[in-house]
Amino acid sequence: MKLTAIVVQPSALLSCMVFAAAFRRGSAFVSNLAGPISSLTTLGMSSSTAATTEVPTWSDLQAQSKNTVVGQALETETALRQQGKGSAFVQNTLRKFQSPDADPEITVFRDHAGWCPYCQKLMLLIEEKQTPVKIELVPMRSYGDKPRDFLQKVPNGLLPAMEVKGQIITESQVIMELLDKWHPPADGYKPMLPQEEDQPGWARYDKLARLERQLFSWWCTLLFRPEGPGGALQKLMGGGGGMSGSMEGFLDCVRQVDKELTATQGPWFFGDDKFDGPNMIDFIYVSHVERILASCAYWKGLNLRDPKWNLKGLNAWLEAFEKRESYLAFKSDYYTHIKDIPPQYGPGYDGGFEEDRVAFSNTILGKDGAWSLPLSFDDPVQPLYKGPPLPVCVLESVGISPDADGTYESADPKDMAKACRLMAAWKLAGNGENISTFAARGGPKGSQNPRKTFGAELADPYADADSNVRPTVDAALRVVCSALLLSSDDGVPTEEQAQLLRDTVPDSHLVGVLNSFGYLRDRVGVPRDLPLAAARYLRAYLNWGVDVLAPQR
Repeated sequence: MKLTAIVVQPSALLSCMVFAAAFRRGSAFVSNLAGPISSLTTLGMSSSTAATTEVPTWSDLQAQSKNTVVGQALETETALRQQGKGSAFVQNTLRKFQSPDADPEITVFRDHAGWCPYCQKLMLLIEEKQTPVKIELVPMRSYGDKPRDFLQKVPNGLLPAMEVKGQIITESQVIMELLDKWHPPADGYKPMLPQEEDQPGWARYDKLARLERQLFSWWCTLLFRPEGPGGALQKLMGGGGGMSGSMEGFLDCVRQVDKELTATQGPWFFGDDKFDGPNMIDFIYVSHVERILASCAYWKGLNLRDPKWNLKGLNAWLEAFEKRESYLAFKSDYYTHIKDIPPQYGPGYDGGFEEDRVAFSNTILGKDGAWSLPLSFDDPVQPLYKGPPLPVCVLESVGISPDADGTYESADPKDMAKACRLMAAWKLAGNGENISTFAARGGPKGSQNPRKTFGAELADPYADADSNVRPTVDAALRVVCSALLLSSDDGVPTEEQAQLLRDTVPDSHLVGVLNSFGYLRDRVGVPRDLPLAAARYLRAYLNWGVDVLAPQR
C-alpha cells in the first residue's frame, strides 16, 4: 500500500486548539460524556483482522483513569471547581473562592479556546485578587460563531465583556479597573493599583503602561511586516546581513522593559514594598509578552529567554509568574500561540536569525523528534519546570514536591512522566467517544460537507466525521489511551501494546486512522485541553500510533 497520501507531519495547519470548533456542545476534551462503545467484533472487522487481545471500552478506561492517583486527585479538584472553589482552571465557569455560597452578581465573558490575550489579563486579575464571578465561555470570531444570546447583550461581540445587574461593560482595562475598585482592601481583597493619593506610584504606573504600548508596537513592526535591510532581505541582496532596524528597535524596547524590572525590589514591576505579588501592570504585560516569546522564537529565531541576551529582570519576572498556579492555568505553549496569532494579528514574517529560526520552528512544530517517544525531560525552547508544570494536586499525588526555590527542575523524570501520562489519559478517557468522532474528521470522507469557514483554517464547527472509519479510529484511540495508562516508567509503550494497535486497524482503514491521528494531534491546544507538560505526551503518543501503524503494510 502506498502511504504518500497520509498526512502525518505535525505542521502547517493554521489552528491548534483541539476543539475550537466544537463550542456548541463544548470541548471534546472538556465535556465529560464518555460511555461504553461496541467491541471490535461489532466494528465490521473480520475475525482474521480482529484484535487477539480485547481493546478496553471507554467505560473501562474511564474507570481505570479515575482510579489512578492522578485521576483521583483530578476528580477531587473537579468537584471543588464545580463549587466555585479549588484551583484556577481555564474552563472554570464559577469562581467563589472563600465568599459565601450565594452566586456572584458579576458575570464575565471570555473566549472559549484561551486565545484572547485581553481575556487572559482579566482572568489573572480575577484569580490573584480572588474576585467572585460567574464565567461564560464564548468563541472568538476567528474560530466560531458567537451565540445569539451573547450578541443580544454585546452586539459588537467584543471580548472580554462583563455583565453587572443587566449592564454590559466592555474593554479589558475598564473591566479590570472596576473589579479592583469594587473589591477594595477594606473588604479583604488585594489591591491591584496604586492608592489614589500615591502620586509617585501612579506616575510609575502610567510610565509602564506607555512602555507596554511601545513594546506591543515594536513587536507588531518586527513580526507582521517584512524586515527591512540589515536582516534577511539584505542577505538576499548580497549584503552581510546583521540586525534589521525593526529588530534593533524591538530589542532596545525589550531592554527598557528589563531595566524597569531590575529597578525594583523583587521580580515585579512594583517592588515587594508596594504590593504582595503581581499587580495590574504585570497582568497587562504578561499576556502579550507570552505571545512575543513564542512568535519571536518561531518567526525570528530569537529566544529572549536565552542568557546571551542578558535579560535578567525579564527572566526573573517570567519565572515568578511561572511559579504561580494561577498563571499555569492560562499559560499557553509556543505551538498554540504560533497557530492562534495569525487569525488575530495577521501572518508573521520569517526573518531574524535564520539558523536558530529553522531549529526553533522545527521544535515548536514537533518535527525532528520533538514530539516522539521517548520525550526529553524538558523542552529545549520553552522551559517546563520553572514552576509547577501540572496542577499542584497532580504533582502531589505522585509524590513530586517543589525544589527549595519553587522550581521543579530536580523532579524525578520517571515520576514526572507518569504524572503527565496519567493526566493525558484521564482527559482522553473522560470524553473518548466524542474525541474519536472529532478525530475521524481527518478520515478520507471527513470534513467534506459544505460549511462556513473561519479565520483559523482548522476551526471547523460544522464538519462531519468520516462515518466509515470512525469506529476503527475509536478503537485505535482506546489502544492509545490504554498505553498512556499502562506504559512502563520510561514512558514508552510495550511491544504488546503496539501489536494490539496493529491488530486493531485493518488495511482498508489504515490511511483513515493515520490521518485522523494527525488531525487530532495537530489540534491539541494548551492550556484549554491540557497543560504543556501533559499535552506533549498526548501528542507524542498519537505520533507513536502513527509510527506503529505506518510501517506495517
